[in-house]
Amino acid sequence: MLRPILLAVLALTSLSAAPLGEFTHTADIGKITLAGSGEFLPATGQYRLTGSGANMWFKEDAFHFLYKKLSGDLAFTMDVAWPEPGKEAHRKACAIVRTGLEADDAYVDVAIHGDGLIELQYRVTKGATTLAIRTPIAAPATVKLERDGDVFTVSVAKNGGPFQPVGAVSLALPDPVYVGLGVSAHNSKNLETAFLSNVALTHRVALATEKRIRETSLETLVVATGERRLVHRERSTFEAPNWSRDGKQFYVNRAGGIYTIPVDGGQPIRLITGAVDRNNNDHGLSFDGLWLALSSGRGENGSQIYIVPAAGGEPNLVTPTGPSYWHGWSPDGETLAYCAKRDGNFDIYTVPVAGGPERRLTTAEGLDDGSEYTADGTKIYFNSERSGVMQIWRMNPDGTAQEQVTTDPNFADWFPHPSPDGKWLVFVSFDKDVKGHPKDQNVTLRLMPLAGGKPKTIATLFGGQGSFNVPSWSPDSKEVAFVSYRHVLP
Repeated sequence: MLRPILLAVLALTSLSAAPLGEFTHTADIGKITLAGSGEFLPATGQYRLTGSGANMWFKEDAFHFLYKKLSGDLAFTMDVAWPEPGKEAHRKACAIVRTGLEADDAYVDVAIHGDGLIELQYRVTKGATTLAIRTPIAAPATVKLERDGDVFTVSVAKNGGPFQPVGAVSLALPDPVYVGLGVSAHNSKNLETAFLSNVALTHRVALATEKRIRETSLETLVVATGERRLVHRERSTFEAPNWSRDGKQFYVNRAGGIYTIPVDGGQPIRLITGAVDRNNNDHGLSFDGLWLALSSGRGENGSQIYIVPAAGGEPNLVTPTGPSYWHGWSPDGETLAYCAKRDGNFDIYTVPVAGGPERRLTTAEGLDDGSEYTADGTKIYFNSERSGVMQIWRMNPDGTAQEQVTTDPNFADWFPHPSPDGKWLVFVSFDKDVKGHPKDQNVTLRLMPLAGGKPKTIATLFGGQGSFNVPSWSPDSKEVAFVSYRHVLP
């Protein structure tokens, strides 16, 4: 009779002899009572993974892992099929990047659940609680997990269509990492099998002489479903997309110039703005779509506000005093609202478009910014740090009745944008410890009813300065536009 230890050696030898395709090792991770297995099927080009495990969630994972070690940037795609109905709706098949083989190691993955749910999951540090970004697109679908430096992006393609981004997170995972395929049964008493096809894994290690290039993506998001669409991507920096009132194009800032990009995609075209050619990210269209407000650093006192025809033309100076940063038009087109620094403090001001004295609306210590009118002109929304953490506030157009709108202590909220139909408010949120609205941050877009209610996250991205700081609603109030970033190798 063979002893148990000899049986174990024979089982390991048999397992290691099985073809593993792109990968080099297969192992159970975490607390496992039913042994899993993984193999490559050359005849079909598929991987068959069988795994047990309670879950890949919270502070520990339990799953079967088919993997190899590598370093550098990577792109990882796959399709998942479950041959059996299964016992758990949330059994998972994943493309995974981990720092190690212990149950509580930091990781990022894209997980396809048994019920079709697709999520970007990640654990920031060893022993931390898993976080997740749910995508609005359900399987069957091809998923892609990309690593560019510290930025991980998940994209999804349906029915052979193009990949569309669904979420991103910046997370430092030191090289080398463990990369591979995993299956968890979501129940330690079960074994679940998945077939993974069209698996492709490429990677590249940066040369010492190579410097990363910023890649900017202009995206739109359907508010009702969360579905995102990639409109334009290029290896340069452009920021602050503003949707035209006819819904046909976006206005963006690139290197101080204002450019238009068709909503259906295409190359940016520079807008004529005369001598005002050092524009910052604070620009936007009047409600009738005829005029574009610009904030430019051309003046001796810092940024000043100009207006030009929406089709381009010579600028007219509106605010002779600086620094002043535009953020809102009144619905009648007669007044501009903006953030300005006067006597060492940033507050919200208004000024007649035709010229005249400015009017100070806020007086609280600290920064008040991001002022924007509602479509009916009855309120101005803005962000203020007067409570200690940047939050969303609102007031009457004359500055009276100032009241706090958001109160979440975990977020610093910026740049509120009321929808044209008067139903919604969308804004950008940073972690509460982030000061200002700097570039290269994990940020979320959050939505709440304009009448009040609990905010919900509608998008997670790697962005920051210029991602979502100007009015970005589509004219029909169904979509918003924003830009996201990553730093790629040349």
